[in-house]
Amino acid sequence: MTVLVNLIVTLGMLYVVPAGLRLIDPVGLRTAARLWPVPASLGALCLWLPRGVPATALAALYAAATLALAARAPARLSAARRGKGVCGNPGGAPPRTAAPGPAEIAVCTALVSPSIAGTALVAERAGYRLFGFDLDILALTVPHFHFAGFTAALVAGLVCRAGATATATATAPATAPATAPGTAALSRWAAYSVPGGTLLVLLGYFVDDWAELAGAVVLTTGMWAVALLTWRDIRPGARDRTTGALLGTSAAVLVATMLLALWWAAGEATGIIHPTLTWMAATHGLGNALGFALCSVLAWRRLTADRPPTDVDRMETTP
Repeated sequence: MTVLVNLIVTLGMLYVVPAGLRLIDPVGLRTAARLWPVPASLGALCLWLPRGVPATALAALYAAATLALAARAPARLSAARRGKGVCGNPGGAPPRTAAPGPAEIAVCTALVSPSIAGTALVAERAGYRLFGFDLDILALTVPHFHFAGFTAALVAGLVCRAGATATATATAPATAPATAPGTAALSRWAAYSVPGGTLLVLLGYFVDDWAELAGAVVLTTGMWAVALLTWRDIRPGARDRTTGALLGTSAAVLVATMLLALWWAAGEATGIIHPTLTWMAATHGLGNALGFALCSVLAWRRLTADRPPTDVDRMETTP
């Protein structure tokens, strides 16, 4: 299991995170995305070293980079409070409240999630049972918050952004993409429930298995909403077959992988037969890393290539 988990984490560190940063804000996060492979390489290297001082030192350098990334979230939220949440006020309508919109909340969740993974990585490489957790749990926390944390929240925010864009262009039916009724509401639910479910799962680590199950239910419904919106509304607008196939794959994989997550969480809470952690890493973990995260990031990069950003796309970038 260790080799598989390390390969999954390496993919998240070296490609998914920097590519995701470019999708969040290609201007404001350009430098961070360009420099990210440096600390990510150190973080990936520490995975393959024995536990000890060298591995811990490399992990700490990567964790420092993740904390610097997380520090950007408060500034984005502050900027959002001075402006408007894109999914909350599509079409440029005046904001009703000063609260950040769901897309911005999802994006800030993505920015903070790697810091949780980085902290767990330092403890695991040091052989220290942080908060009393077994080292295996800490090791699995690292991919979880790179993919269920960073990538899932990122894609939920992108889907919400796309829903807001479609709503904003609804007055131009000749050029606007066709969207089904309830798309805006469903995209807002996805952007709220994915961060909310991720937080509940994290809290479940400290409370009990039933709390973790509740988080898994919220996260799963949010990810299934992302899958539905991707398949129904975003995939048909793909400009080529490759992009459409990547979007379709990411949506289909989510249905299966999140069902596995529900099964595992229910088994932990109720005692019913459920997959082992090794089996979950080989199915749920690998499926989410390759089928969902990698395919989603590749598809969204193709969707946004050579397209000038709109006001909705900027999602209240930091000043």
